[in-house]
Amino acid sequence: MTDRPSRPDRSEFKLFRPIATRWMDNDAYGHVNNVHYYSYFDSAVNGWLVEKGLLAITESPVVGLVVESGCTYFESVAFPDALEAGIAVSHLGRSSVRYRIGIFRQGAQAAAAQGHFVHVYVDRETQRPVEIPPETRAVLNELI
Repeated sequence: MTDRPSRPDRSEFKLFRPIATRWMDNDAYGHVNNVHYYSYFDSAVNGWLVEKGLLAITESPVVGLVVESGCTYFESVAFPDALEAGIAVSHLGRSSVRYRIGIFRQGAQAAAAQGHFVHVYVDRETQRPVEIPPETRAVLNELI
């Protein structure tokens, strides 16, 4: 498989958010099950958007919906590891943003996993794509 992404380094991300692993994250093999990484991605990005005042979960008239996601694993992590999610924006379009997320053991230089997801911004009522709001675009630009 020649198109496997290379293992990212901390220096490739501008923002880091803590992630607490939970006992239930471990699977029968003793490591965090793959499905939980997608939850880490969502929690890291959306938690940051909420903290920045860009997302009011039940009230924002414009919301980002995930339309694509993926993950590549480089090493196992397990409860009770303390993790960090590094966040970067790899593409900022008219109505969409592609996030790149690295999952790191706390303080580690190399990522244990790397993922991505794409938010398409839509009008909450019509569910039709709309331009990313200017205040959101300005903050997302900081992560490019």
